[in-house]
Amino acid sequence: MSQLLILAAEKENPLVPPIPELVIGLLAFVIVFGLLAKKLLPNINKVLEERREAIEGGIEKAEAAQTEAQSVLEQYKAQLAEARHEAARLRQEAQEQGATLIAEMRAEGQRQREEIVAAGHAQIEADRKAAASALRQDVGTLATELAGKLVGESLEDHARQSRVIDRFLDELEEKAEATR
Repeated sequence: MSQLLILAAEKENPLVPPIPELVIGLLAFVIVFGLLAKKLLPNINKVLEERREAIEGGIEKAEAAQTEAQSVLEQYKAQLAEARHEAARLRQEAQEQGATLIAEMRAEGQRQREEIVAAGHAQIEADRKAAASALRQDVGTLATELAGKLVGESLEDHARQSRVIDRFLDELEEKAEATR
C-alpha cells in the first residue's frame, strides 16, 4: 500500500481516489449501511415473512380445499352409488308388483271365466228344461189330439190326458236311453 501512496503522491491516477475522499466515502457507506440494517432490513424481513406466511397459508388452504373437494367427491360417489342401488331396488319392486298384478289379473280372469261358463251351463240347463217342458206339453197336446182322432173319442179329461202323455214320454225316454 505504501507503493500506492507513493505513486498517488507522485502523479495523480484517476483510478485511485484521494485518501480523505476514500475515508469520507467509507464512513458514509457504513452510516448508510447501518441505517439500512437498523430501519429498512427489519421491514423487509417483516414483509418477506408475511409473504412467506401468506404463501404457506395459501398452500395450506389449497390443500384443505383439495381435501374437502376429495371428501365431497367421495360423498357424491357414495350418494350416486346409493341412488343407483335405490333405483335398482325400486325397479325390482316394480317388476315384482307387475308380476303379482298380472298373476292376480289372470286369476281374476280365470275366476270370471269360470263364473261365466257356470252361468252359461246353468242357463243352458234351464233353457233345456224349459224346452223339454214346452216340448212335453206340445207333444202331449199333439199326441192327445192324434190319439183322439185314432180312437175316435175325445180325450179331454185332463188327468187322463196327463197320464197318457207322461206314460208315452217315459217310454220314449227309456227307448232313447237303451239305444245309448
